[in-house]
Amino acid sequence: MDALIDDFLHRLAVERGYSVNTLRAYARDLAMFAEFLEGRGRAMQSATVQDVRAFMAMLQGKGLARSTLARRTAAVRSFYKFLVQQGVMAANPMTVLRSPRREQKLPLFLTIADVERLLAAPDTGTWAGRRDLAMLETLYGAGLRGGELVALNHADVDTSEGVLRVRGKGKKERIVPAGRCALAAIRDYLQTPDGGAPPRRDPNAIFVNARNGRRITSRSVRRIMTRYAVLAGLDPNLSPHSLRHSFATHMLSNGADLRSVQELLGHENLSTTQIYTHLSHEHLKKTYDLAHPRA
Repeated sequence: MDALIDDFLHRLAVERGYSVNTLRAYARDLAMFAEFLEGRGRAMQSATVQDVRAFMAMLQGKGLARSTLARRTAAVRSFYKFLVQQGVMAANPMTVLRSPRREQKLPLFLTIADVERLLAAPDTGTWAGRRDLAMLETLYGAGLRGGELVALNHADVDTSEGVLRVRGKGKKERIVPAGRCALAAIRDYLQTPDGGAPPRRDPNAIFVNARNGRRITSRSVRRIMTRYAVLAGLDPNLSPHSLRHSFATHMLSNGADLRSVQELLGHENLSTTQIYTHLSHEHLKKTYDLAHPRA
């Protein structure tokens, strides 16, 4: 069964383009399910609908978030679908079970004034400061995910057209405008000589680590974001994704249509983008409550 799980995860990586973090989560979920079944004297290939129901009831009893329950359900469901395809099982015991509905949490986003404060925080007199400003401007200017930012190569930036080629989830590519501020920040970062720049060990990567010259990691980008959030007097829980949320919210608030924002964000389903309409409405209501004398 371990070999089948490894094969399953490998296929998700190759055929579906799942991220390393998702694959690790799926591996943990399946290991937890296998351990649960072992306690009931069952193997994974002999699990019944009743076993699966008992597993889900156990998870719900732990008070886990619905998003975690949904992911674990998806991991087990996908694995059993794979086992049926491989001829290991005749039927998928998950087919009669519904996935838990995900919670619709409004994401954390910044006001335009807060974005300006954040972008003013890096010290552009240093190489690292220019790099950091270029990363923040690009996250906000193009609405990128953190992983999409760190994956950018020199060949992905078209300064004449003002666009970026972005590799999103499932390795799907899209072309997005970056905005003049982001492109100017990238040019300043790449072209201005500075003795503090490390020797580049990855000639393709745009954004590199200040210490070793290798492609910067998503974890490092998050640490950098936290540092500048604190310097700007903003919420230290802000993440690179907060700038993506801010991008979408500000676009919709200023008249962009939902389909266009969906395309820019690289969302497969319009329903994923629709959360930003709720977020914009919440922001408008708060503004109304603060500004209107009869609110």
